[in-house]
Amino acid sequence: MIDEVRRGMAEEGIDALVLRPSPDFRYLGGRDDGYLVLAGDGPPVAVTGPLEAAALIPPSARRVGVDPEMRAWELFSLRVAAELVLASTVLAPLRLRRGSAEVAATERASAAVDAIVLAARELAWFGTTERAMARRLWAMMIEAGCEEVLSVLVAAGEHTAVPGHAPCDRVINPGDALLVSVCGRWDGYCAEVARVFAVAEPPEDFEAMYSVVLAAQRAALDALRPGVTAAEAGRVVRDVIDGSGYGDYAGDRPGRGVGLGSAEGPWLVPGDATVFVPGMTVCLEPAIYLPELFGARVADVAVCSPGGARLLSTSSPALYVIDR
Repeated sequence: MIDEVRRGMAEEGIDALVLRPSPDFRYLGGRDDGYLVLAGDGPPVAVTGPLEAAALIPPSARRVGVDPEMRAWELFSLRVAAELVLASTVLAPLRLRRGSAEVAATERASAAVDAIVLAARELAWFGTTERAMARRLWAMMIEAGCEEVLSVLVAAGEHTAVPGHAPCDRVINPGDALLVSVCGRWDGYCAEVARVFAVAEPPEDFEAMYSVVLAAQRAALDALRPGVTAAEAGRVVRDVIDGSGYGDYAGDRPGRGVGLGSAEGPWLVPGDATVFVPGMTVCLEPAIYLPELFGARVADVAVCSPGGARLLSTSSPALYVIDR
C-alpha cells in the first residue's frame, strides 16, 4: 500500500503527507490521536503535534499534502514555505479500492448496525418521543461495542418527510410512519442501516410509496456491477422513482461510498464518472419525501463483486408494523 501511495505522490509532485485523525489517517495506519507524516523512504512516522510534524518535512519540499480535515491553526503551525495541497488527491483514489480484509471489516460493521435496527423493532414505541428513542438506540450501539456513534435518526409521522431530521420531543403515536437509521464505526470501519416501520398501521397511501423506494434500491443493487459508473447507477434509481410519478420528491443522493469514512466516494450522482470495481463498498440509500405528509428512506451497505453486488446487511427492508 505504501508503495502505491508513494507512486501517487510522485505523480502529483507531492514531497510529504501530513495527516491528522481522519479516514486518511486511519488508512495509513494512524491510531487514536496525533499526526502521521510520510516523507522520504521510510514508513509513516507518528508524532504528537504539528510542530513535530513540521520537523519531519524535508526543507526542500515544494508541495506538501495535508489532511482535508486539518484545522487552520494546525496548518499555520506547520510553518512550511511549500505549497499546501490536499492529501486526498493521492489517497482518495486508492481508498476506493478495498481489499478483502477491508470488505470483511465493513461487513462486520454492517452486521452490527443491522442487529441494532432488528432489536429496535422489539422496543416499546407507543407514547415515547423521538428524542427518547434516539437516546435508547445510541446507548444500544455503545453497549454493542460501537467505537464511534456517527448518527442516530428517529423520525415519526410528518418528520419522516424531512431529510436529516433531528430527533425532537414529538410523541410517537399509532398511525405514524417511523424512520429509523443508525450509523456507526466498528474497528475503524463504518456502516449504516435505515429501516421504515409503521406504528400500529401505516398511513393511507404509504405502502404504495414505500414500494417504489424498495424497487429503487433493488435497481441500484442490480446496477452495482464492475464497469458501471456511479452516475449510471444513480440514474437507474432516479429512473425508477421518476417512472412512479414521485420524481419531484426523490432524495438528492441515492448512494455514497462508505469504509473508513461514513460518507466518501463514489457518489451516485450525475457527473461522478467513478467506475465500479470489485471491492468497492457503497451505501445504497434511495428516498422519497412528501412534504408535510411522510417520507421513506432505506439504507444498506453493499459490496461490488465480480459477479454483481452483495448486500452486507441481512435484515429485510420490508415495512414492519410495530404493535406496541
